[in-house]
Formats: sequence, structure tokens, C-alpha cells
Amino acid sequence: MKTQELLDTIRRDWARERPDIDTTAQLTVIGIQRLSALLEQELERFFAPFDLTPSSFDVLATLRRSAPPEGLAFTRLSTLMAITPPAVTKRVDLLAARGLVERRAHPDDRRTVLVRLTPTGRELVDHVLTLHVANERRLLLGLTPFEAAQLRGLVGKFAAHLEQTP
Repeated sequence: MKTQELLDTIRRDWARERPDIDTTAQLTVIGIQRLSALLEQELERFFAPFDLTPSSFDVLATLRRSAPPEGLAFTRLSTLMAITPPAVTKRVDLLAARGLVERRAHPDDRRTVLVRLTPTGRELVDHVLTLHVANERRLLLGLTPFEAAQLRGLVGKFAAHLEQTP
């Protein structure tokens, strides 16, 4: 069932069963969840031919854009990716096994481990990044540039609100 059809059905069903309830917020949240799932499916499909997932590409892209030549500490990588350190470790383990990233001891602090791209990892991320950006442009073709800017603003505003919520 298409998203709009699903939302219309949910709205009608609740209006029939519980006309006293305003389902506007519920329908908005369900729509966002559905959009998130659809985007995840699209990204998984895009990255599959490169033997990557959206999350593994996120590690590579974060290292490519944010890491100095010596690499990033796991805690910094975790912060930049907005995921937990154990999740970073799991992703790095998989990428290291494929020779795309490597761990190194920090030159000034033996307790800190740095992660950096290998030459193979850098080559892969540079190749895939160009295609990924074009794919993201394709995904947004249903919106005008103005609508895409509005959506970015609304997403940022909504995320900021949720990040303040205890």
C-alpha cells in the first residue's frame, strides 16, 4: 500500500472508531517513519553492488571527510556518526576485515586507538561518493529545490526539538 493511501486509511478508520481523537500527530509520525524505511531501502539497494551498507559507507565517508591523515579516535568517530562506541567498533571490525580501514596506536597516547582509511578504502569511498551524491539527487527529484530546503529546515527543527526532550 502506498504511504498516502495508508495514511488516508488510518485517518478514516480512526475517524470512524474514535472520532474524538485528533490523529494529526500520529499520521505525521507514521508518515516520517514510512519515509525513513523507504529511504533506507533505497540506500541499501544502492550500496549493495559495492558490498557496502548505508552504515558501513557512513564510516568510510566520515573518515574521508573528517579524519586527519593519522586517523580518528573511536570516541570522535562515534560523535561524528552519532552512534554508540560499540556500534562504531562493530562497523570498523567489518571494514578492517575487508582491508578498507585500519587501526593504529595514537602516537602520543597508547590508550587511544585511531581508525583511518586504507588506500583501498579511500579509493572505494571516493568512487562511491560521486555516485551516492547523484543517487541522493535522484531521490529528491520529487521536490523542488525550495521544497528540499524547506524539508531540511523542518527536519533540523524537529530533530532539535526531540534532542531537547528529556
